[in-house]
Amino acid sequence: MGLGWRGTGGAIQKRTEESWYHLVALLLLCGFWEAHTQTDDGKSVYFWETGPWGRCMGSDCGLGGSQSRAVWCAHVDGWTTLHTNCDQAQRPSNQRNCFRVCDWHKDLYDWKLGAWNECVPVSARTFGAPRQFTCSGGEEGIQIREVGCILKSDESPAEDAICEYFEPKPRLEQACLIPCPQDCVVSEYSPWTSCSKTCGTGLRNRVRSVLVPPLFGGAACPNLTEFQSCKPGPCTGPEGMYSLRVGPWNSCALPQTRTARQVKRRKGKGQGLRERAGVKDPETRELIQKKRTRNRLNRQESPFWDIQVGYQNREVTCIHRNGSTVGRNMCLTRDLPLTIQSCVLPTDCKLTDWTIWSPCTKTCMNPESPRGNRTRTRQVLQFPVGEGAECPPLEQFESCEPQGESIPPCATYTWRTTEWSDCRVDTLLSQQDRRRSNLTGLCGGGLQTREVYCVQANAELLKYLNDLREKDKASRPVENKLCEGPIPNRSQLCQIPCPIDCEVSPWGAWGPCTFENCDDQAGKKGFKLRKRQITNEPTGGPGNCPHLVEAVPCDEPTCYDWQLISLSPCIPDDGKQCGSGTQIVQVQCVNSNGEKVERNLCTSNPTPEPVPCEVPCSRDCVLSDWTSWSTCSQTCSSKTIEGKQMRTRSILAYNAGEGGALCPNSSALQEVRNCNEHPCTVYHWQTGPWGPCTEDPSTSSFNTSVGVPPNSDGEVPCSMGMQTRKVICVRVNVGQVPPKKCPDGPRPSTMRPCQLPCKKDCIMTPFSDWATCPITCDAAGIAVKKKQSRKRLIIQMPSNGGQECPEVLEEERDCEVPKICPGFRWKTHKWRKCQLVTWFLRQDTPGAQETCGPGLQTRAVSCRQLDGTQADISECLKFAKAMPAITQRCQLPCQDDCQLTNWSKFSSCTADCVGVRTRKRSLIGRSKKKDKCKNTQMYPLSETQYCPCDKYNAQPVGNWSDCILPEGGRVESILGMKVQGDIKECGQGYRYQAMVCYDQDNRLVETSRCNSHGYIEEACIIPCPSDCKLSEWSNWSRCSKSCGSGVKVRSKWLREKPYNGGRPCPKLDHINQAQVYEVVPCQSDCKQYVWVAEPWSVWKVSNVDLKENCGEGVQTRRVRCMLNTIDGPSEPVEDYLCDPEEMPLGARESRLPCPEDCVLSDWEPWSRCTLPCTRSNYRVRTAYTIRPPSVGRECPDTTEKEPCSLNLNCFNYFYNITDWSTCQLSPNAVCGGGIKTRMLDCVRSDGKSVDIKFCEEMNLEKKWQMNISCVVECPVNCQLSEWSAWSECSQTCGLEGKMWRQRSVVQASQGDGRPCPSQMEQWKPCPVRPCYRWQYSPWSECRVENVVCGHGMRFRNLSCFVSDGSSDGEGSLVDEELCSNLEVAVDGDKQIRLKESCVLPCPGECYLMEWSDWSSCVNICAKEAGVDFASVQVRSRAVLAQEPENLLLCPDQEWESQPCTGGECFEYKWFSSIGPNSTRPLIWCQRSDGLNVTGGCPPMNPPEDNSSCDPPCLMPKSFCSEAGICMCEEGFTEVLSTTGQLDQCAPIPILEIPTAGDKKGDVKTSRAINPTLPTTIQPGRNGRTWYLQPYGPDGKLKMWVYGVAAGAFVLLIFIVSMIYLACKKPKRPQRQRQQNNRLKPLTLAYDGDTDM
Repeated sequence: MGLGWRGTGGAIQKRTEESWYHLVALLLLCGFWEAHTQTDDGKSVYFWETGPWGRCMGSDCGLGGSQSRAVWCAHVDGWTTLHTNCDQAQRPSNQRNCFRVCDWHKDLYDWKLGAWNECVPVSARTFGAPRQFTCSGGEEGIQIREVGCILKSDESPAEDAICEYFEPKPRLEQACLIPCPQDCVVSEYSPWTSCSKTCGTGLRNRVRSVLVPPLFGGAACPNLTEFQSCKPGPCTGPEGMYSLRVGPWNSCALPQTRTARQVKRRKGKGQGLRERAGVKDPETRELIQKKRTRNRLNRQESPFWDIQVGYQNREVTCIHRNGSTVGRNMCLTRDLPLTIQSCVLPTDCKLTDWTIWSPCTKTCMNPESPRGNRTRTRQVLQFPVGEGAECPPLEQFESCEPQGESIPPCATYTWRTTEWSDCRVDTLLSQQDRRRSNLTGLCGGGLQTREVYCVQANAELLKYLNDLREKDKASRPVENKLCEGPIPNRSQLCQIPCPIDCEVSPWGAWGPCTFENCDDQAGKKGFKLRKRQITNEPTGGPGNCPHLVEAVPCDEPTCYDWQLISLSPCIPDDGKQCGSGTQIVQVQCVNSNGEKVERNLCTSNPTPEPVPCEVPCSRDCVLSDWTSWSTCSQTCSSKTIEGKQMRTRSILAYNAGEGGALCPNSSALQEVRNCNEHPCTVYHWQTGPWGPCTEDPSTSSFNTSVGVPPNSDGEVPCSMGMQTRKVICVRVNVGQVPPKKCPDGPRPSTMRPCQLPCKKDCIMTPFSDWATCPITCDAAGIAVKKKQSRKRLIIQMPSNGGQECPEVLEEERDCEVPKICPGFRWKTHKWRKCQLVTWFLRQDTPGAQETCGPGLQTRAVSCRQLDGTQADISECLKFAKAMPAITQRCQLPCQDDCQLTNWSKFSSCTADCVGVRTRKRSLIGRSKKKDKCKNTQMYPLSETQYCPCDKYNAQPVGNWSDCILPEGGRVESILGMKVQGDIKECGQGYRYQAMVCYDQDNRLVETSRCNSHGYIEEACIIPCPSDCKLSEWSNWSRCSKSCGSGVKVRSKWLREKPYNGGRPCPKLDHINQAQVYEVVPCQSDCKQYVWVAEPWSVWKVSNVDLKENCGEGVQTRRVRCMLNTIDGPSEPVEDYLCDPEEMPLGARESRLPCPEDCVLSDWEPWSRCTLPCTRSNYRVRTAYTIRPPSVGRECPDTTEKEPCSLNLNCFNYFYNITDWSTCQLSPNAVCGGGIKTRMLDCVRSDGKSVDIKFCEEMNLEKKWQMNISCVVECPVNCQLSEWSAWSECSQTCGLEGKMWRQRSVVQASQGDGRPCPSQMEQWKPCPVRPCYRWQYSPWSECRVENVVCGHGMRFRNLSCFVSDGSSDGEGSLVDEELCSNLEVAVDGDKQIRLKESCVLPCPGECYLMEWSDWSSCVNICAKEAGVDFASVQVRSRAVLAQEPENLLLCPDQEWESQPCTGGECFEYKWFSSIGPNSTRPLIWCQRSDGLNVTGGCPPMNPPEDNSSCDPPCLMPKSFCSEAGICMCEEGFTEVLSTTGQLDQCAPIPILEIPTAGDKKGDVKTSRAINPTLPTTIQPGRNGRTWYLQPYGPDGKLKMWVYGVAAGAFVLLIFIVSMIYLACKKPKRPQRQRQQNNRLKPLTLAYDGDTDM
């Protein structure tokens, strides 16, 4: 509630202090009174406030809900008070009923959307917003609509809250675009017509046409015609003032007495026939009766035809040149035109009602498949006759869905596949390297293929592939085009597991001679055995490994023997300190395998005796211990070969003269013994390959699979069988020997159980349905015999002895030929008698005769099948060509007329281009005797023409086709798709160029006329692709490390680069050479090469004491690097293969002990340092005393120790993992799965690789995976389908027709396979066929019989034209017979119009021209906004005038528009240019397609004021241009003063036409309509054309023209003189040039005379 008083302040006039006091008091009083007058109870400052309604609550859906809100009492100042302060009577309710919305209401209520209203400009809705001055693209607007919630059932309104519960309220308004006004756009003027008169004053016209109609409130079209008076010359005689004018024919009518007279005449005629018929004999009477019956059938009394011949007339009047009608006698003419003629009464087409709708063509339910169609038809009751309305369509279509409850679901189609073929590597190899494609045992990556076919999907048959043993589960194949979606792969990569070859260790050492069976030790024959182990897990288990045991026969075998463990120190006999003694032997009992057994097993063998030894005394010679025996030199012995081994010892100290034991000579320092004395006859068991798995007779022979899991090959086993192999005893290097030569113990087994795979029968699809029979007919209408076929596919190939497939996969049979070829044709019947207009209607016509004159005749047509049998008319309407004409004009000759027969056919020519041919006709009846008929000039009786000269010329046309290989096989089947193998893609093919045949008139004819089959063939070559060729693998390099893990490499090198799309090379290195490497880790045994040191040489004492033979000396020995084997070092190798750090010393300096000195043994090896390596730890080495010293002498220390230093004598060890190798395949694999390996290397802390045992001794963790699987991508060549069949020709005729065929990628290339070729489609030209078409000739001039003007007819012919099919080919006229097979239609229009009414204007009449052609389709658009509004095209009729007096009687010009599609969006711009003889630019409007137009360009706004021009433009009709220059408005031209300023604006005279009303000199001025507006493109004086007329009204040159010519001549002489003077005095050229160039500007004064 507010306090206020409106209008009070305005009434107070005096601004005094007292007045303000009065005002405040008055306001307070009024406000207090107002507040107290709102309620009656005195509580005027309190009022009720309400909150928003809450949510609708309630237990029932619908109107049973309730909602509440808060209500409280408030003071006018805003604070809340007690309820009692407010009027309780006015308290609003706090609760009301409401509609409670539930989820199921969603189906009952919905938003109703109204139509969008008209687009209203935003500026019109915005108060005070200015409208934009110029429109660019369109004006932004808003359109609104009504949106409300309704009940769906009856569309009654409901609360919006109900619908808002489910969906937000749709928007009520949206932005829109109001198109800019589109002004009318017209073309340029045509050239001026010739003068309408040959003498006197006439008119010339020029016209233009409308290109774009005015739209959206745009400017109207300007005048389309411009007139100009012309005076060819004075008339010498009187002008023709009167013309005979023919009016239009009235509508056709029947004479009143026609029916009665016709009935009477028909009755009389019938009686006469009957009377005449009575004279004939019975046979003749029967013939007449048949003919009468046939004629009755041919008459138009059938229900389809109702042809009535009536009459029509027209008026002929005499017209004055000014348009007034005068008496007929004013027009002088010999023959008046016809004023009455026969005509056909127009009858509209009448049809029956529509039949009921046919059933829907779709008979099943599937919303995703296309909708079906249903049709309804109606029949013709009455054909249109004359000008009657044509028949509307007799058939109507609409889309439909089947209705009903028990509609079956639609058949859906899906792709099915046969089972995959066996995986084959050779198909891959044949693509890559044909040299390897015939290898056996190939494995790794390969290819397998299958066929794909289309079947009708059925829910019961979806699982047929899971149980292929039931043949009836396979679906019948259908045509592939029925299946949609991606085609399943027809080939895929597969993997044949590569067998893992058995790997064995090297042979172990020969064992002792042992019994074959220690449990049965009969006989004395034994064997020495050596063994090797399997080091991997080979495929198929150990059965495929080579023999693991070799045996050698020996004598005195034992199963157990004593094995020496150690010898005790030498203990002298009898307790002496030195001398002879013994060493006690410690032994253990071992078996033949070296395993420790119980000692009692060796009791049969004597225990080894103690070994005698020698402890040297102080003066004795001291020798070292014997070395261990060397490796045996031979593995066996024979007569020529013996095995030997050797051991040595050395002198450590010489004896001391007498009394000491002497040192032996050098031969006693080494011993040799025989070894491996067994003969070189080694035997072993050799096994053959396992045979096939055959049924084991001992088990069930029921070959079926029930719940047995598949084996490793993926085949389901059915039962157990047996495999056998051959086992023989073989002597090495000899061959097979009796089995007793080999030990029985390690003999392999000859049989093993195996799993038999199940039999697989051949499974095939049923035969497909028979292919549809195409019905083709020859020219005679006889059906051509065709064949139809059906096929079936193999789903599963037989294997393992299953049932074989049948041989017949495709069947063929003859189609049933229909008796009658489908087709219909019109049959025309005989023309009836020519009917004249009733005599009493034309008897008053001058020159009319009762029995002759022009008339009309009719005939019947009927529908026939191709064999001539009767057919329904509707069939011909649907399938036949246009119906023949049923009426035609005719002429009954009068007695005075000459009657002639029709022309005969032309006589035949004996040869082309030779002689002439003729045709004849003759006079009939009385015409033969009439003289005027014998005038051969008027009535020629023969015609002669030269025989046609047909000369033909053949020439090639178009480009050469692609190179096409000869067809190598059948085209891909429509029922099944296979992966083709090696399709020939290169070699010799042919390319084609079309031939075209022309006749002597350069018209296209059939190529057979030139004895050509339509092509030129030329051999061509498709180069075969050559793949990248690499060398074979090189040998593996040596391992890069001699100890630990290294790598070894092998490689391939480029032999030949690829070309022509061959398989690419893997990669190129820096010298552009393809090189493929394989790198694998290798492990070198650190003990593979060892240093071997020979015994030390004899000491060489440096300070020789011959008596004592002791002191400082040197010992040497030979150290060699040798290959280590399991039997010990075998052969010397290069020293670099051994570790140089471990090389023993080859020489040593030491002190040779003297007699009685202590003699120690050589030092033992150093002990290992314990980890961690710190200097507090030590390593030690020891020696022992061999000869004790004499009394008084001591032995040196027998122990040495040194601190442990890291990386000097103490080392840490850790594992090092190598990099992964390249992917390693089996030797027989090309690609596929392989293994990458890596190795562990033990590395010492100083970085040196050492034997792996050092790391193993430390029990380091091995956390690495050493092998992983990998894949080498298979190089799969791109595989293509076969070429499809050639397509239909792209054009049915012409020079540019092409046929195409395509192929698709079945298998894309993979890896380094050969890539797909770029050419996936090929084309070749079609045979050139002439393009025949029906074409109208141009309309003739409007013809009015025997008179000058009025309503007449114009005609045109329908002719046959031939062209080459190009867009710019006009075509040539040919015989109509060549178009006889075409439907009679022009540009698709079957309504042939060969004549039409027209009006020939009378002399002096002002009339409308014919309609212009439809303009090109124009899109009305806003490019800036990217909006299209409409496309439109327009045509117009301009006015043509002939008499200046009749200009006021001219009709209005006309234009009409129609919508169109595909219009172009044009832009309009102003252009200007300066002519060669003008300094002022010419300005015009141009469309973006280069057409000069009037209208469409944006308006050029005049400047707001003239302040920019100096001096200002004050002259009438002037304005200031944008360039700051005064110019004249439209229709006025500038007249300049001598200073170059605008002097005045003079009107432009264009046309002086004396009007009909005033002959004296009244002038009607018609000004130019096309505006000449200024432009901003060119500076200076712009865009105005001078309309100076050089000729006066009398046709003579005006005086000013002579003045201008004289001035120009004087100026020319002046310029020539100046040039001559400039050339004469070259010394001062600058000055003269300056003086000569001071020319005043040429001005043209204009005195305002309009005759200028």
